[in-house]
This record gives sequence, C-alpha cells and structure tokens, in this order.
Amino acid sequence: MANRMDVDCIMQGNNLDLLKTLPDESIDMVVTSPPYDNLRDYKGYTFDFEGVVKELFRVIKTGGVIVWIVSDAMIDGSETGTSFRQALYFKECGFNIHDTMIWRKDTFTFPDATRYCQCFEYMFVFSKGKPKSVHRIEDRKNKWCGSAVHGTSRNVDGTTFRKSNDKKSNVKEYGVRFNVWDIPTEKNNKTGHPAVFPVALVRDHIISWSDEGDIILDIFMGSGTTGIACVDTNRHYIGFEISPEYCDIARKRIENHIRFPDGEQEVMEGQIGIFDILN
Repeated sequence: MANRMDVDCIMQGNNLDLLKTLPDESIDMVVTSPPYDNLRDYKGYTFDFEGVVKELFRVIKTGGVIVWIVSDAMIDGSETGTSFRQALYFKECGFNIHDTMIWRKDTFTFPDATRYCQCFEYMFVFSKGKPKSVHRIEDRKNKWCGSAVHGTSRNVDGTTFRKSNDKKSNVKEYGVRFNVWDIPTEKNNKTGHPAVFPVALVRDHIISWSDEGDIILDIFMGSGTTGIACVDTNRHYIGFEISPEYCDIARKRIENHIRFPDGEQEVMEGQIGIFDILN
C-alpha cells in the first residue's frame, strides 16, 4: 500500500487500478459523474462499477462524502434504472444514502411524444457514516423575510400543533437551498470533451461537503472541472482519467484557469507546472 500521495495532479489510467494505489481513508470527498448507459460516447471506455465502489469505501475517510451524478437512458420504451441500482449498491457496500438531490438543467432532451421532457440528473450524496463537514448554502430568498418565525408539526395520529417560538426570531432574508438545484449547463463547449460539467455545480457540492485544505477525488476527471472548482475553493484535487486525450484537456484547462482566472488568454502546454505537489 502507498505511504505517500500526490495531490493537485491528474493521473492517467484505469480508475480501479489507480484507486488501489491510494492509502486507506485518505480522501475527504469524491465528486464525479460516471459514464452512464449509452448517453455519451466516451471513446468506448467502460469501468468496473462494483470494484470501484468497494475501493471508494476503503479510501474515503469516515465522515467523507461521495457525490455521484448520473442519469438513465431510455431503451426499448423503458428507463434503464441504472442510477437506482447503483445507489442501492453503494448502500450494500456500507455507505449511507445521505441525500437524493436533483440537478435541474436549463436544457432538455428532444421532446418525446409519450413522455414529459427530461431536464434533470440525479445527484446522489453518499456518506461513510455521519458527514464530517456540512456547510449548507443559504441563497434561497425567503418570501416571508422579516416576519415572525412560525410553523406547525404533525403528531403520529395526523393532528397538528403549533411550534412555540420562545426566541421570537424573525425569518431571515435567505434560507438554506432545497435539494433541487437550478444550475445552467456549460455553454459553448470548446474543450473537446463531450460532457463538460458547469463549475458552479461541482463548486457548490465541494463547499457543501468539505473543508478548505481537504483532498477531493474525481475518478472520471474528464475535462478537469473538479480541479478548477478545487482551485477556486482552496481544496486539493486528485483526478483519474483513462483517456490520454482528456488528461491533456483537463491539465491545460486547469493551468489556464490558474494563470488566467478570467479566461482571457490561453496557456500553451509546458508553460506552467502545478502537478505532483506532495501531501
């Protein structure tokens, strides 16, 4: 087993093999989106789902969180249900299903004559025990801002009773987000990767479930969005990616973001080195 671990780097190779090189309980958080069903072409690469989940349980710290963003294909008139089967397998391996969240996009698939337009993906939040870091984002505008806090609770027999408000507090201007997040998709994708995640989506999960200085792992690094979000939030990142082409895309994208955060210039390969920083 490895006794040291490089951070702020992208490693090219099979994610199951690379996971086996990490020490036990060395990762604070995982955020990733696996290739699911046949919804995208990832150059024909596949992965050992069950083997990966078992290794993730080993390497993630007690209290660590995994954000697993997935969707289902429609095959022979039925959704595959792959997302639900995966969620249940995480639970079988010892993870808690801490939350089932929804990413509601500003786009939708081509209209279907017999179904409503599909415009979301699941964001399963798994935890190894009780999450050690929870920083819920409060940016939901409260309709009753300034009025006295009030509400009711329900008894087991169905009757309700009014909650007391001994502190006489008022409703805050902003409340905690709901677990349905409205975040626009990445527009004008010029990276060469077929499915670029919006940085805001990954960043907000990282803020929610980790602390500054934590190590965040993305086992399907793709175009490098997780690395960019970690740079912006003062976290360390490790990325696994089997495609050499996507590794190059991700490294250049992160380098460019570090040197030119506003995206005004391009960085040529080899101009700046940010990898292999020791933990």
